[in-house]
Amino acid sequence: MAPSAHPLKIITRLVDGSICAYDLAADVRGVLSPAMICRPSTADDVVDHAVHADLQRVYYTTLNAIVCVTADGAEVWRSEFTPQSDQKFGSHPSCVLSVDGSVAWVYRPDALSGRNRPDQWVALDAATGSVIARTNLDTLGHGGPQLVHPAGDQMFLNVGEGQDGSVIYRASLSGDRMDLICYPWIDRCLIDLSPDGRQFMTVDHQQADVSIHAHPDGEVTFTLSVDAFGHEPEEICVEWSGGYLNQDTVIVTLAGETEDEEEWFRHYRVDARSGQVQAAFDSHGENAYDIQLLGDGSWLTSDPSGHPIRWTDATGATGA
Repeated sequence: MAPSAHPLKIITRLVDGSICAYDLAADVRGVLSPAMICRPSTADDVVDHAVHADLQRVYYTTLNAIVCVTADGAEVWRSEFTPQSDQKFGSHPSCVLSVDGSVAWVYRPDALSGRNRPDQWVALDAATGSVIARTNLDTLGHGGPQLVHPAGDQMFLNVGEGQDGSVIYRASLSGDRMDLICYPWIDRCLIDLSPDGRQFMTVDHQQADVSIHAHPDGEVTFTLSVDAFGHEPEEICVEWSGGYLNQDTVIVTLAGETEDEEEWFRHYRVDARSGQVQAAFDSHGENAYDIQLLGDGSWLTSDPSGHPIRWTDATGATGA
């Protein structure tokens, strides 16, 4: 699944046990150097992470908590997920900050964590950790990537239920109430939101096709199956990867195997308005998921060090 939606200013990576923040507003290409490095407590196994735009506070989830620390690692607050879970695998709590950094949104896969309660989606005051609003979800999720709508007033959540499918939610806050919408599908995975927030992209859970939807109602603008890209559907699948290169272009990822059973992948450009399949796209990534599209004509892959490499559509080069 894709990470946060556009326009991104700060992104994070976990490198050698440290949460590294990278400032995308600095128009730098090539291997990016972190603007901030935070070393979490050695007692915490970090699952997901986010950083405030001012680089003063870091937020991360473990299997049993969301934690806020200063840039030097000093704990500000901790909100425990109780009771403690002894399920070390199969569930991944996620966290993301609102556009203005005032709210920390947390997806809690409580059902599969053995907490004997439904999954939860919780909005916390990012300054204090106090709960603003929460809602129970009708899911048995392993994980739930969250996307921030560019307008800043809505959050998207894609709960993956393994072989049982995928559920997409949209929420906004109204005082101490979370207004929740569940889209009427259990077979589509949310990949990305368009830079202007008027569209979003999904891939079939069985990986047969990709669709572009209108925001907010989810009406399908167009759907492309594998054969639209010149491949045999019985042999090739659409990966849960890609997204918006810019407002007019989405990147779709296909994958398969050669006759010698060697895996391959290929990215394609697609016109986001008409659905016309355009040329193949070289991401320079090592695999089908080594791509993070930023919506402004640039994207990230990963250096062997773990730090991101930023590329641009204009030059395709890594020079700064």
